Amino acid sequence: MAHETTGFGLMEYELVIGLETHVQLNTLTKMWCGCANEYGSDSNTNVCPICLGLPGVLPVLNETALRKTALTGFLLNCSVPGYAKWDRKNYFYPDNPKNYQLTQLDFPSTVGGYVSFESFGEIVKVRINRAHLEEDVGKSFHFADYSGIDFNRAGVPLLEIVTEPDINSAEMAYDYLNALKNILEYGAVSDCDMEKGQVRCDVNISVRPRGQLELGEKVEIKNMNSFSGIRRAITYEFKRQVEVLEKGGTLVQETRRWDDDAGLTDSMRTKEDAHDYRYFPDPDLMPHRPSDEWLSAIREGVVELPLDRKMRMVSQYKIPHESADVFVREPLLGDYFEQAAKGVENSKSVANWVINNLQAKLVESGTTIDGLKFSPAAIGELVDLVEGGKISSKIAQEVFNEMFKSGVSPLDIIESKGLSQVSDTVQLKAFCEEVVAANPASVDDFRDGKDAALNFLKGQVMKVSRGKANPKMVGDLLREMLVD
Repeated sequence: MAHETTGFGLMEYELVIGLETHVQLNTLTKMWCGCANEYGSDSNTNVCPICLGLPGVLPVLNETALRKTALTGFLLNCSVPGYAKWDRKNYFYPDNPKNYQLTQLDFPSTVGGYVSFESFGEIVKVRINRAHLEEDVGKSFHFADYSGIDFNRAGVPLLEIVTEPDINSAEMAYDYLNALKNILEYGAVSDCDMEKGQVRCDVNISVRPRGQLELGEKVEIKNMNSFSGIRRAITYEFKRQVEVLEKGGTLVQETRRWDDDAGLTDSMRTKEDAHDYRYFPDPDLMPHRPSDEWLSAIREGVVELPLDRKMRMVSQYKIPHESADVFVREPLLGDYFEQAAKGVENSKSVANWVINNLQAKLVESGTTIDGLKFSPAAIGELVDLVEGGKISSKIAQEVFNEMFKSGVSPLDIIESKGLSQVSDTVQLKAFCEEVVAANPASVDDFRDGKDAALNFLKGQVMKVSRGKANPKMVGDLLREMLVD
Protein backbone atom coordinates (compact mmCIF):
# COMPACT_ATOMS: atom_id res chain seq x y z
CA MET A 1 0.00 0.00 0.00
CA ALA A 2 1.34 3.45 -0.93
CA HIS A 3 2.36 5.86 1.83
CA GLU A 4 2.41 9.60 1.32
CA THR A 5 5.91 10.85 2.07
CA THR A 6 7.83 14.00 1.31
CA GLY A 7 10.91 15.89 2.36
CA PHE A 8 12.66 19.03 1.26
CA GLY A 9 16.00 18.34 2.97
CA LEU A 10 17.80 15.17 4.00
CA MET A 11 14.89 13.94 6.15
CA GLU A 12 11.90 12.14 4.65
CA TYR A 13 8.58 12.49 6.47
CA GLU A 14 5.46 10.38 6.41
CA LEU A 15 1.88 11.40 6.95
CA VAL A 16 -0.35 9.98 9.70
CA ILE A 17 -4.10 10.66 9.69
CA GLY A 18 -7.01 9.85 11.97
CA LEU A 19 -10.57 10.87 11.12
CA GLU A 20 -13.56 11.70 13.30
CA THR A 21 -16.68 11.55 11.15
CA HIS A 22 -19.92 12.99 12.53
CA VAL A 23 -23.01 11.46 10.94
CA GLN A 24 -26.60 12.50 11.58
CA LEU A 25 -28.87 9.50 12.07
CA ASN A 26 -32.05 9.54 9.98
CA THR A 27 -34.51 9.23 12.85
CA LEU A 28 -37.91 10.90 12.63
CA THR A 29 -37.39 12.82 15.87
CA LYS A 30 -34.49 14.24 17.83
CA MET A 31 -32.35 12.46 20.39
CA TRP A 32 -34.04 13.55 23.62
CA CYS A 33 -37.41 15.02 22.61
CA GLY A 34 -40.26 14.65 20.12
CA CYS A 35 -39.20 17.53 17.84
CA ALA A 36 -38.87 16.62 14.17
CA ASN A 37 -35.46 15.68 12.82
CA GLU A 38 -36.10 17.46 9.55
CA TYR A 39 -33.90 19.53 7.26
CA GLY A 40 -35.20 22.67 5.54
CA SER A 41 -37.85 23.81 8.04
CA ASP A 42 -38.14 27.49 8.89
CA SER A 43 -35.54 28.53 11.44
CA ASN A 44 -36.26 27.65 15.07
CA THR A 45 -39.55 25.86 14.38
CA ASN A 46 -38.43 22.30 15.28
CA VAL A 47 -37.63 23.25 18.88
CA CYS A 48 -39.03 22.73 22.37
CA PRO A 49 -37.97 23.42 25.98
CA ILE A 50 -35.89 20.22 26.01
CA CYS A 51 -33.72 20.88 22.95
CA LEU A 52 -33.50 24.58 23.87
CA GLY A 53 -32.09 23.61 27.26
CA LEU A 54 -34.64 25.45 29.36
CA PRO A 55 -34.51 24.94 33.16
CA GLY A 56 -36.38 22.02 34.73
CA VAL A 57 -36.80 19.85 31.63
CA LEU A 58 -35.89 16.15 31.49
CA PRO A 59 -34.76 14.28 28.35
CA VAL A 60 -36.38 11.09 27.06
CA LEU A 61 -34.12 8.78 25.06
CA ASN A 62 -34.86 8.00 21.38
CA GLU A 63 -34.63 4.21 21.13
CA THR A 64 -34.45 4.27 17.33
CA ALA A 65 -31.20 6.22 17.63
CA LEU A 66 -29.86 3.52 19.94
CA ARG A 67 -30.88 0.83 17.47
CA LYS A 68 -29.26 2.59 14.53
CA THR A 69 -26.09 3.10 16.56
CA ALA A 70 -25.87 -0.62 17.42
CA LEU A 71 -26.59 -1.53 13.79
CA THR A 72 -23.81 0.82 12.65
CA GLY A 73 -21.48 -0.90 15.09
CA PHE A 74 -22.26 -4.27 13.52
CA LEU A 75 -21.81 -2.84 10.00
CA LEU A 76 -18.38 -1.53 11.04
CA ASN A 77 -17.36 -4.82 12.66
CA CYS A 78 -17.47 -3.24 16.13
CA SER A 79 -18.35 -4.80 19.47
CA VAL A 80 -21.46 -3.53 21.24
CA PRO A 81 -20.69 -3.52 24.98
CA GLY A 82 -23.26 -4.47 27.58
CA TYR A 83 -22.93 -1.07 29.24
CA ALA A 84 -22.86 2.48 27.85
CA LYS A 85 -23.40 5.77 29.65
CA TRP A 86 -23.99 9.44 28.89
CA ASP A 87 -21.65 12.28 29.79
CA ARG A 88 -21.88 16.03 29.72
CA LYS A 89 -19.19 17.76 27.68
CA ASN A 90 -19.19 21.27 29.08
CA TYR A 91 -18.40 24.26 26.90
CA PHE A 92 -20.01 27.58 26.12
CA TYR A 93 -20.82 28.51 22.55
CA PRO A 94 -23.88 30.34 21.22
CA ASP A 95 -25.16 27.38 19.17
CA ASN A 96 -24.98 25.05 22.22
CA PRO A 97 -28.17 25.94 24.14
CA LYS A 98 -27.53 23.82 27.24
CA ASN A 99 -23.88 24.92 27.52
CA TYR A 100 -23.01 21.23 27.48
CA GLN A 101 -23.27 18.50 24.87
CA LEU A 102 -24.58 15.06 25.74
CA THR A 103 -22.05 12.50 24.50
CA GLN A 104 -20.25 9.31 25.55
CA LEU A 105 -16.74 9.60 26.97
CA ASP A 106 -15.39 6.41 28.53
CA PHE A 107 -18.25 3.93 27.95
CA PRO A 108 -19.37 4.36 24.31
CA SER A 109 -22.09 2.40 22.54
CA THR A 110 -19.70 0.59 20.16
CA VAL A 111 -15.96 -0.07 20.20
CA GLY A 112 -13.15 -1.67 18.24
CA GLY A 113 -14.13 -2.31 14.63
CA TYR A 114 -12.70 -1.80 11.14
CA VAL A 115 -13.62 -0.77 7.61
CA SER A 116 -12.23 -2.67 4.62
CA PHE A 117 -12.17 -0.79 1.31
CA GLU A 118 -10.29 -0.39 -1.95
CA SER A 119 -7.46 2.13 -2.20
CA PHE A 120 -4.48 2.30 -4.53
CA GLY A 121 -5.74 -0.79 -6.34
CA GLU A 122 -5.80 -3.06 -3.29
CA ILE A 123 -8.05 -3.83 -0.32
CA VAL A 124 -6.94 -2.02 2.83
CA LYS A 125 -8.27 -1.85 6.36
CA VAL A 126 -8.71 1.09 8.73
CA ARG A 127 -9.41 0.30 12.38
CA ILE A 128 -12.34 1.94 14.12
CA ASN A 129 -11.66 3.02 17.70
CA ARG A 130 -15.31 3.67 18.50
CA ALA A 131 -18.63 4.84 17.12
CA HIS A 132 -20.40 6.69 19.90
CA LEU A 133 -23.73 8.47 20.11
CA GLU A 134 -24.11 12.14 20.96
CA GLU A 135 -26.29 15.10 20.07
CA ASP A 136 -25.80 17.76 17.43
CA VAL A 137 -25.81 21.47 18.21
CA GLY A 138 -27.49 24.40 16.47
CA LYS A 139 -26.13 26.27 13.49
CA SER A 140 -24.76 29.80 13.47
CA PHE A 141 -25.31 32.22 10.59
CA HIS A 142 -23.20 35.33 10.14
CA PHE A 143 -24.48 38.28 8.14
CA ALA A 144 -23.07 41.73 7.34
CA ASP A 145 -23.82 43.37 10.68
CA TYR A 146 -25.36 40.66 12.87
CA SER A 147 -25.41 36.91 13.55
CA GLY A 148 -28.24 34.46 14.10
CA ILE A 149 -28.69 30.91 15.37
CA ASP A 150 -31.04 28.20 14.14
CA PHE A 151 -31.65 25.59 16.85
CA ASN A 152 -33.57 23.18 14.58
CA ARG A 153 -30.46 20.96 14.44
CA ALA A 154 -29.83 21.07 18.21
CA GLY A 155 -30.50 17.65 19.72
CA VAL A 156 -30.43 15.69 16.43
CA PRO A 157 -28.81 12.27 17.07
CA LEU A 158 -25.23 12.33 15.89
CA LEU A 159 -22.91 9.35 15.55
CA GLU A 160 -19.19 10.09 15.90
CA ILE A 161 -17.07 7.45 14.16
CA VAL A 162 -13.42 7.66 15.23
CA THR A 163 -10.62 5.85 13.40
CA GLU A 164 -7.22 4.82 14.66
CA PRO A 165 -4.33 6.71 12.99
CA ASP A 166 -4.15 4.13 10.18
CA ILE A 167 -4.54 6.45 7.20
CA ASN A 168 -1.36 7.57 5.47
CA SER A 169 -2.36 9.64 2.44
CA ALA A 170 -4.95 12.17 1.32
CA GLU A 171 -6.21 9.73 -1.31
CA MET A 172 -6.62 6.94 1.24
CA ALA A 173 -8.62 9.30 3.49
CA TYR A 174 -10.84 10.15 0.52
CA ASP A 175 -11.38 6.45 -0.30
CA TYR A 176 -12.15 5.62 3.34
CA LEU A 177 -14.76 8.37 3.63
CA ASN A 178 -16.52 7.27 0.46
CA ALA A 179 -16.50 3.65 1.65
CA LEU A 180 -17.87 4.67 5.06
CA LYS A 181 -20.61 6.75 3.42
CA ASN A 182 -21.61 3.78 1.25
CA ILE A 183 -21.78 1.47 4.25
CA LEU A 184 -23.98 3.86 6.22
CA GLU A 185 -26.29 4.35 3.23
CA TYR A 186 -26.53 0.57 2.69
CA GLY A 187 -27.45 0.13 6.34
CA ALA A 188 -30.07 2.93 6.04
CA VAL A 189 -28.81 4.53 9.25
CA SER A 190 -28.15 7.92 7.64
CA ASP A 191 -29.00 9.67 4.38
CA CYS A 192 -25.41 11.05 4.34
CA ASP A 193 -26.39 14.18 2.40
CA MET A 194 -23.33 16.39 2.78
CA GLU A 195 -25.10 19.44 1.35
CA LYS A 196 -27.50 19.20 4.30
CA GLY A 197 -24.67 18.86 6.80
CA GLN A 198 -25.52 15.23 7.57
CA VAL A 199 -21.85 14.22 7.31
CA ARG A 200 -19.04 16.35 8.73
CA CYS A 201 -15.49 15.41 9.50
CA ASP A 202 -12.63 16.46 11.78
CA VAL A 203 -9.20 15.54 10.42
CA ASN A 204 -6.30 14.80 12.78
CA ILE A 205 -2.95 15.11 11.00
CA SER A 206 0.62 14.60 12.14
CA VAL A 207 3.96 13.98 10.44
CA ARG A 208 6.97 12.02 11.58
CA PRO A 209 10.33 10.99 10.16
CA ARG A 210 9.89 7.92 8.02
CA GLY A 211 10.40 4.79 10.11
CA GLN A 212 9.72 6.49 13.45
CA LEU A 213 7.05 4.81 15.58
CA GLU A 214 6.19 7.75 17.81
CA LEU A 215 3.49 10.03 16.43
CA GLY A 216 4.20 13.67 15.74
CA GLU A 217 2.31 16.64 17.17
CA LYS A 218 -1.36 16.40 16.20
CA VAL A 219 -3.10 19.17 14.31
CA GLU A 220 -6.89 19.03 13.97
CA ILE A 221 -8.82 20.53 11.06
CA LYS A 222 -12.42 21.03 12.18
CA ASN A 223 -15.84 20.61 10.57
CA MET A 224 -14.92 19.66 7.03
CA ASN A 225 -18.07 19.02 4.95
CA SER A 226 -16.65 17.94 1.60
CA PHE A 227 -14.62 14.81 0.89
CA SER A 228 -12.75 16.51 -1.94
CA GLY A 229 -12.09 19.47 0.37
CA ILE A 230 -10.70 17.09 2.98
CA ARG A 231 -8.35 15.64 0.38
CA ARG A 232 -7.11 19.10 -0.57
CA ALA A 233 -6.76 20.18 3.07
CA ILE A 234 -4.68 17.11 3.95
CA THR A 235 -2.39 17.65 0.98
CA TYR A 236 -1.82 21.29 1.97
CA GLU A 237 -1.38 20.61 5.69
CA PHE A 238 1.12 17.81 5.10
CA LYS A 239 3.30 20.12 3.05
CA ARG A 240 2.92 22.95 5.59
CA GLN A 241 3.96 20.82 8.56
CA VAL A 242 6.98 19.38 6.77
CA GLU A 243 8.10 22.86 5.74
CA VAL A 244 7.87 24.03 9.37
CA LEU A 245 10.05 21.14 10.54
CA GLU A 246 12.54 21.49 7.69
CA LYS A 247 13.06 25.13 8.63
CA GLY A 248 13.82 24.19 12.23
CA GLY A 249 10.41 25.19 13.57
CA THR A 250 8.20 23.38 16.08
CA LEU A 251 4.68 22.11 15.54
CA VAL A 252 2.13 22.64 18.31
CA GLN A 253 -1.08 20.77 19.04
CA GLU A 254 -3.76 23.07 17.68
CA THR A 255 -7.06 23.34 15.86
CA ARG A 256 -7.02 24.84 12.37
CA ARG A 257 -9.68 25.57 9.80
CA TRP A 258 -9.57 24.97 6.06
CA ASP A 259 -10.18 27.87 3.69
CA ASP A 260 -11.12 26.12 0.45
CA ASP A 261 -11.14 29.31 -1.62
CA ALA A 262 -7.65 30.30 -0.51
CA GLY A 263 -6.42 26.70 -0.48
CA LEU A 264 -4.83 26.86 2.96
CA THR A 265 -5.37 26.21 6.67
CA ASP A 266 -5.09 28.84 9.40
CA SER A 267 -4.94 28.52 13.16
CA MET A 268 -8.11 28.83 15.26
CA ARG A 269 -6.91 27.91 18.76
CA THR A 270 -4.56 25.64 20.65
CA LYS A 271 -6.09 22.20 21.03
CA GLU A 272 -8.14 21.46 24.12
CA ASP A 273 -7.67 18.26 26.13
CA ALA A 274 -10.47 16.19 27.66
CA HIS A 275 -10.10 17.82 31.08
CA ASP A 276 -10.83 21.22 29.53
CA TYR A 277 -14.40 20.09 28.93
CA ARG A 278 -14.98 18.99 32.55
CA TYR A 279 -16.74 15.78 31.54
CA PHE A 280 -18.99 14.15 34.11
CA PRO A 281 -21.79 11.52 33.92
CA ASP A 282 -25.19 12.98 33.14
CA PRO A 283 -27.35 12.71 36.27
CA ASP A 284 -30.65 12.67 34.34
CA LEU A 285 -29.94 9.70 32.06
CA MET A 286 -29.66 6.06 32.98
CA PRO A 287 -26.87 3.97 31.41
CA HIS A 288 -27.84 1.80 28.47
CA ARG A 289 -27.58 -1.96 29.06
CA PRO A 290 -28.57 -3.73 25.82
CA SER A 291 -29.94 -7.24 26.24
CA ASP A 292 -28.82 -10.19 24.12
CA GLU A 293 -32.33 -10.40 22.64
CA TRP A 294 -32.28 -6.70 21.71
CA LEU A 295 -28.87 -7.00 20.02
CA SER A 296 -29.86 -10.21 18.24
CA ALA A 297 -32.90 -8.52 16.69
CA ILE A 298 -30.75 -5.62 15.50
CA ARG A 299 -28.09 -7.91 14.08
CA GLU A 300 -30.73 -9.32 11.72
CA GLY A 301 -30.73 -5.93 9.98
CA VAL A 302 -27.08 -6.23 8.93
CA VAL A 303 -26.93 -6.04 5.13
CA GLU A 304 -24.33 -7.12 2.59
CA LEU A 305 -21.59 -4.48 2.63
CA PRO A 306 -20.66 -2.59 -0.54
CA LEU A 307 -17.21 -4.17 -0.94
CA ASP A 308 -18.64 -7.66 -0.35
CA ARG A 309 -21.34 -6.98 -2.91
CA LYS A 310 -18.83 -5.80 -5.48
CA MET A 311 -16.64 -8.87 -5.09
CA ARG A 312 -19.66 -11.17 -5.25
CA MET A 313 -20.99 -9.49 -8.40
CA VAL A 314 -17.64 -9.76 -10.17
CA SER A 315 -17.40 -13.44 -9.25
CA GLN A 316 -21.04 -14.43 -9.78
CA TYR A 317 -21.84 -12.47 -12.95
CA LYS A 318 -18.35 -12.24 -14.49
CA ILE A 319 -18.74 -8.49 -15.00
CA PRO A 320 -15.84 -6.00 -14.99
CA HIS A 321 -14.86 -4.28 -11.74
CA GLU A 322 -15.89 -0.94 -13.25
CA SER A 323 -19.44 -2.18 -13.83
CA ALA A 324 -19.65 -3.57 -10.30
CA ASP A 325 -18.45 -0.20 -8.98
CA VAL A 326 -21.42 1.48 -10.67
CA PHE A 327 -23.86 -0.98 -9.10
CA VAL A 328 -22.29 -0.53 -5.66
CA ARG A 329 -22.53 3.27 -5.90
CA GLU A 330 -26.13 3.01 -7.13
CA PRO A 331 -27.70 0.22 -5.03
CA LEU A 332 -31.14 0.42 -6.69
CA LEU A 333 -29.54 0.10 -10.11
CA GLY A 334 -27.55 -2.85 -8.77
CA ASP A 335 -30.73 -4.51 -7.50
CA TYR A 336 -32.31 -3.99 -10.91
CA PHE A 337 -29.32 -5.54 -12.68
CA GLU A 338 -29.37 -8.62 -10.44
CA GLN A 339 -33.04 -9.19 -11.21
CA ALA A 340 -32.49 -8.62 -14.94
CA ALA A 341 -29.55 -11.05 -15.03
CA LYS A 342 -31.53 -13.98 -13.59
CA GLY A 343 -31.44 -16.88 -16.04
CA VAL A 344 -29.49 -14.89 -18.67
CA GLU A 345 -26.28 -16.50 -19.87
CA ASN A 346 -24.48 -13.29 -20.83
CA SER A 347 -24.64 -11.24 -17.60
CA LYS A 348 -21.97 -8.88 -18.89
CA SER A 349 -24.26 -7.83 -21.74
CA VAL A 350 -27.09 -7.27 -19.25
CA ALA A 351 -24.77 -5.04 -17.19
CA ASN A 352 -23.88 -3.03 -20.30
CA TRP A 353 -27.54 -2.48 -21.14
CA VAL A 354 -28.39 -1.41 -17.60
CA ILE A 355 -25.43 0.97 -17.30
CA ASN A 356 -25.11 2.36 -20.83
CA ASN A 357 -28.75 2.37 -21.93
CA LEU A 358 -31.12 2.20 -19.00
CA GLN A 359 -29.16 4.53 -16.72
CA ALA A 360 -28.76 7.12 -19.48
CA LYS A 361 -32.46 6.93 -20.32
CA LEU A 362 -33.41 7.39 -16.66
CA VAL A 363 -31.31 10.54 -16.43
CA GLU A 364 -32.55 11.86 -19.77
CA SER A 365 -36.22 11.34 -18.91
CA GLY A 366 -36.05 12.16 -15.21
CA THR A 367 -37.60 8.76 -14.46
CA THR A 368 -36.78 6.68 -11.40
CA ILE A 369 -36.33 2.92 -11.38
CA ASP A 370 -39.60 2.63 -9.47
CA GLY A 371 -41.30 4.50 -12.30
CA LEU A 372 -40.24 2.13 -15.08
CA LYS A 373 -43.05 0.59 -17.13
CA PHE A 374 -41.27 -2.71 -17.73
CA SER A 375 -39.83 -5.31 -15.39
CA PRO A 376 -36.11 -6.17 -15.07
CA ALA A 377 -36.84 -9.45 -16.85
CA ALA A 378 -37.53 -7.46 -20.04
CA ILE A 379 -33.87 -6.39 -20.18
CA GLY A 380 -32.81 -10.01 -19.86
CA GLU A 381 -35.26 -10.96 -22.60
CA LEU A 382 -33.85 -8.27 -24.88
CA VAL A 383 -30.30 -9.50 -24.34
CA ASP A 384 -31.33 -13.09 -25.08
CA LEU A 385 -32.99 -11.97 -28.34
CA VAL A 386 -29.75 -10.29 -29.46
CA GLU A 387 -27.59 -13.21 -28.33
CA GLY A 388 -29.89 -15.66 -30.11
CA GLY A 389 -29.68 -13.77 -33.40
CA LYS A 390 -33.35 -12.82 -33.38
CA ILE A 391 -32.53 -9.11 -33.70
CA SER A 392 -29.39 -7.05 -34.27
CA SER A 393 -27.87 -4.70 -31.70
CA LYS A 394 -29.13 -1.74 -33.71
CA ILE A 395 -32.70 -3.05 -33.77
CA ALA A 396 -32.38 -3.86 -30.06
CA GLN A 397 -31.83 -0.17 -29.37
CA GLU A 398 -35.02 0.67 -31.25
CA VAL A 399 -36.88 -2.02 -29.30
CA PHE A 400 -35.50 -0.71 -26.02
CA ASN A 401 -36.65 2.85 -26.76
CA GLU A 402 -40.16 1.61 -27.51
CA MET A 403 -40.11 -0.63 -24.45
CA PHE A 404 -39.10 2.32 -22.25
CA LYS A 405 -41.93 4.42 -23.67
CA SER A 406 -44.75 1.87 -23.70
CA GLY A 407 -43.76 -0.94 -21.35
CA VAL A 408 -44.58 -3.55 -24.03
CA SER A 409 -42.37 -6.66 -23.95
CA PRO A 410 -39.45 -6.87 -26.43
CA LEU A 411 -40.85 -9.89 -28.26
CA ASP A 412 -44.26 -8.26 -28.75
CA ILE A 413 -42.59 -5.10 -30.11
CA ILE A 414 -40.50 -7.13 -32.55
CA GLU A 415 -43.48 -9.07 -33.83
CA SER A 416 -45.81 -6.08 -34.11
CA LYS A 417 -43.24 -3.97 -35.95
CA GLY A 418 -41.74 -6.76 -38.05
CA LEU A 419 -38.25 -6.18 -36.66
CA SER A 420 -36.97 -9.76 -36.66
CA GLN A 421 -33.44 -10.12 -37.93
CA VAL A 422 -33.10 -11.38 -41.52
CA SER A 423 -30.96 -14.53 -41.61
CA ASP A 424 -32.25 -15.96 -44.89
CA THR A 425 -29.20 -16.47 -47.12
CA VAL A 426 -31.04 -15.74 -50.38
CA GLN A 427 -32.43 -12.45 -49.11
CA LEU A 428 -29.12 -11.40 -47.57
CA LYS A 429 -27.28 -12.22 -50.78
CA ALA A 430 -29.69 -9.98 -52.70
CA PHE A 431 -28.93 -7.11 -50.31
CA CYS A 432 -25.18 -7.69 -50.72
CA GLU A 433 -25.34 -7.80 -54.52
CA GLU A 434 -27.26 -4.53 -54.55
CA VAL A 435 -24.66 -2.80 -52.35
CA VAL A 436 -21.68 -4.24 -54.28
CA ALA A 437 -23.13 -3.03 -57.57
CA ALA A 438 -23.70 0.46 -56.14
CA ASN A 439 -20.22 0.86 -54.62
CA PRO A 440 -17.55 -0.27 -57.11
CA ALA A 441 -14.87 2.01 -55.63
CA SER A 442 -15.20 0.39 -52.21
CA VAL A 443 -15.13 -3.05 -53.81
CA ASP A 444 -11.84 -2.14 -55.53
CA ASP A 445 -10.45 -0.76 -52.25
CA PHE A 446 -11.17 -4.03 -50.47
CA ARG A 447 -9.60 -6.07 -53.25
CA ASP A 448 -6.55 -3.79 -52.98
CA GLY A 449 -6.15 -4.86 -49.35
CA LYS A 450 -8.09 -2.15 -47.52
CA ASP A 451 -10.12 -4.10 -44.93
CA ALA A 452 -11.94 -0.96 -43.77
CA ALA A 453 -13.80 -1.00 -47.08
CA LEU A 454 -15.55 -4.20 -46.04
CA ASN A 455 -16.93 -2.52 -42.93
CA PHE A 456 -18.26 0.29 -45.10
CA LEU A 457 -20.01 -2.19 -47.36
CA LYS A 458 -21.43 -4.02 -44.34
CA GLY A 459 -22.83 -0.74 -43.09
CA GLN A 460 -24.47 -0.12 -46.44
CA VAL A 461 -26.11 -3.56 -46.37
CA MET A 462 -27.44 -2.85 -42.85
CA LYS A 463 -28.80 0.44 -44.17
CA VAL A 464 -30.50 -1.20 -47.14
CA SER A 465 -32.01 -3.85 -44.86
CA ARG A 466 -33.10 -1.17 -42.36
CA GLY A 467 -30.93 -2.78 -39.70
CA LYS A 468 -32.56 -6.20 -39.98
CA ALA A 469 -29.75 -8.09 -41.71
CA ASN A 470 -27.72 -10.54 -39.65
CA PRO A 471 -24.39 -8.66 -39.48
CA LYS A 472 -22.19 -11.73 -39.12
CA MET A 473 -23.78 -13.46 -42.10
CA VAL A 474 -23.51 -10.23 -44.12
CA GLY A 475 -19.78 -10.02 -43.40
CA ASP A 476 -19.23 -13.63 -44.41
CA LEU A 477 -21.29 -13.28 -47.63
CA LEU A 478 -19.55 -10.06 -48.70
CA ARG A 479 -16.13 -11.59 -48.12
CA GLU A 480 -17.08 -14.66 -50.20
CA MET A 481 -18.42 -12.51 -53.04
CA LEU A 482 -15.48 -10.12 -53.18
CA VAL A 483 -12.71 -12.68 -52.73
CA ASP A 484 -14.16 -14.71 -55.59
